[in-house]
Amino acid sequence: PLGLALAKVQGVKATMVDINNRALDLAKQNAEKNDVEAMILSSNIYESVSGYFDHVISNPPIRAGKQVVHTIIEESKNYLLEDGDLTIVIQKKQGAPSAKAKMEEVFGNVEVVKKDKGYYILRSVKE
Repeated sequence: PLGLALAKVQGVKATMVDINNRALDLAKQNAEKNDVEAMILSSNIYESVSGYFDHVISNPPIRAGKQVVHTIIEESKNYLLEDGDLTIVIQKKQGAPSAKAKMEEVFGNVEVVKKDKGYYILRSVKE
């Protein structure tokens, strides 16, 4: 939903990835129903991703475990252009403090964009 909404409302060129086939099928259906163009790829984290991006945005799969979330954070830096940013949406009770610490470690900065009802939006910039 994040990538499709940004593509539709902001006109961004979205590249979206997921390892779950059901999620991929739903994303494709939603893109078609909403007349949104997006590249939708089957990928385990970044394995099928190429190129560089202004933004990496993730609502990480918390149930996949802390290591997966930390890999998303760590490796995002390899796909960001200079001054590009990583933004993640994560619940406090499902690892926001740990993700925030990891983003600070990897990027040297992290901003809490918003906190609401247990959800955090965290953002780090590649400098």
